[in-house]
Amino acid sequence: MGLLQLLKSQFLCQLIICYVFLASGLIVNLLQLCTSPLWLINKQLARRLNVRLAYCISSQMVAALEWWSGTECTLYTDPKSYSLYGNENAIVVLNHMFEIDFLCGWTFCERFGVLGSSKVLAKKELAYVPIIGWMWYFLEIVFCKRKWEEDRTTVAQSLQRLQDYPENFWFLLYCEGTRFTPKKHQISMQVAESKGLPKLKYHLLPRTKGFWVTVQNLRGTAAAVYDSTLNFRNNEVPTLLGILNGKKYHADLYVRRIPLELIPEDEAECAAWLHKLYQEKDSFQEHYTETGCFPGPIVSPARRPWSLINWLFWSCLLLYPLALLLIQLISSGSVLTIVVSAAICYAASAGVRWMIGQTEINRGSNYGNKEVPLNKN
Repeated sequence: MGLLQLLKSQFLCQLIICYVFLASGLIVNLLQLCTSPLWLINKQLARRLNVRLAYCISSQMVAALEWWSGTECTLYTDPKSYSLYGNENAIVVLNHMFEIDFLCGWTFCERFGVLGSSKVLAKKELAYVPIIGWMWYFLEIVFCKRKWEEDRTTVAQSLQRLQDYPENFWFLLYCEGTRFTPKKHQISMQVAESKGLPKLKYHLLPRTKGFWVTVQNLRGTAAAVYDSTLNFRNNEVPTLLGILNGKKYHADLYVRRIPLELIPEDEAECAAWLHKLYQEKDSFQEHYTETGCFPGPIVSPARRPWSLINWLFWSCLLLYPLALLLIQLISSGSVLTIVVSAAICYAASAGVRWMIGQTEINRGSNYGNKEVPLNKN
């Protein structure tokens, strides 16, 4: 282990990163709340402000991936489609296998300039997670309860509100509905067998109704579906804690651009189309497992400095008063004050660890487990 890597693994460095993220995140959440009256006066201006405020939070996590851990991201895609990325609205269909798959998705959003405006179909519980969840609320993220009877109307209404969104956005969709685990895969393939559908090796059976509703309500707003398949070299299983410890990974992402007009409007035909898409995604993963790479050329955008600059800005802004406070505490010699300060630091660290825990595979939702009835659609 080199000196720099040893430094990154130290608790003090990680505590500083956690402090900057938590403090800046709460400040940004407060600023987002202050934009509420502006929505009544100038909705589009409020949206643009929230895009930039959201970037202040999400880009810090991208900076941790790209600059702190040094994780490399390689893009496999058609050069003809490459020029359109970031210049149009799109629905991104990504496999859901890794704890940091969303973060890799954010990284490519950042490289194409759409990180601040990125959207996702997320479970309702995430709306109550401080910083990220509250940020998403002001970004008009589409939340669902995973109860189709209730979600059908609310999701459609949320998507339709994006029709006049003032900036280009990517809408991330996990069609599998939950993160891949061996147990969920076994149950999902039992459903596939019962419905006469081809079995998948690397994916769960996609939930077709949510995809169909998304496509139907974003027709005329989104130009294409970006079929995205993610994997990591050397069979690595990356985690957010690994990123925080400065561990370096190498992500490979294969993206195909599919014009939205090629996707059937009929619900049954759209469902069949999506099942075929996931069979193709499975073949891409099989190709990666056998060869260590995806098919097609590599056209990777360079990482941009803005996420690092944003983190340095917040660090300078927040660490200076913290340093003055620590000096004052040490000089005061008050045991009680020092103990209370240490407790606050520990609470901050525990808070970040709790938020990280929401992404961990072994603490994922029960959605798709045998104990919870599968939504067979």
